[in-house]
Amino acid sequence: MTAPILEARSLSKSFGAVVAATDVSIDVPQGQRVSLIGSNGAGKTTFVNMVTGYLKPDAGQILLDGRDITRLSPRQVTRLGVARSFQIPQLAAELSVLDNMLVAAACNAGAPSFLRPARTPEAIDAALAILERFDLAGHAGRPVRELPGGVRKLLDIAMALVGKPRLLLLDEPTSGVSVDEKFPMMDTIASAIADAEIAVLFVEHDMDIVTRYSDRVVAFYSGRIIADDRPEAVLADEQVQLYVTGRRKHA
Repeated sequence: MTAPILEARSLSKSFGAVVAATDVSIDVPQGQRVSLIGSNGAGKTTFVNMVTGYLKPDAGQILLDGRDITRLSPRQVTRLGVARSFQIPQLAAELSVLDNMLVAAACNAGAPSFLRPARTPEAIDAALAILERFDLAGHAGRPVRELPGGVRKLLDIAMALVGKPRLLLLDEPTSGVSVDEKFPMMDTIASAIADAEIAVLFVEHDMDIVTRYSDRVVAFYSGRIIADDRPEAVLADEQVQLYVTGRRKHA
């Protein structure tokens, strides 16, 4: 069996009297798509923030490819192969789509420098190749401010891939996206990462998206994991129906 890319072992985190995570353990193998579900405040974002270095757990350990990253900074975690796309896309609205990609590539390579220009033929070719995977090459010259919400989301995720990460974390990728856009957008994301062998963790509240695009679902409630299995098994779980989806069937 292949060793997991991510191993979270018995993570706990409190903010004063508020317990945000208790004994959270998750292993994520290469290439798996895992959705994190739960009501607001259930512990999903706390877990993601611990994995990406924005929060330090009070107890427990986080391993990436067997390396302890528990106390590393977000920048250090990113350089080791963890990328994150936020619920609100982190984009420069006045720059073009291509220039946003080039800025992301320059930042991924290290601190920007006048001696290392971002707009090189090699960088442009690499950026356009990623944009092509996301069906965004036709928007390369457009200012981001002109793009609809779903396209902005795709660009934000495309930018996260410039560093060729091993693990990609998506925070509510369909939030703010219209009903007509969400499935085509998710189809594009799934296609873009299909051949990259990237493990994906995504926080999501839309159960149709969870069912269709997850290999596995981890359900959180009150800082704990209450279910971890294939989508159909988790969504049929009585605790998940009671505390997460509200779909519990009465006898």
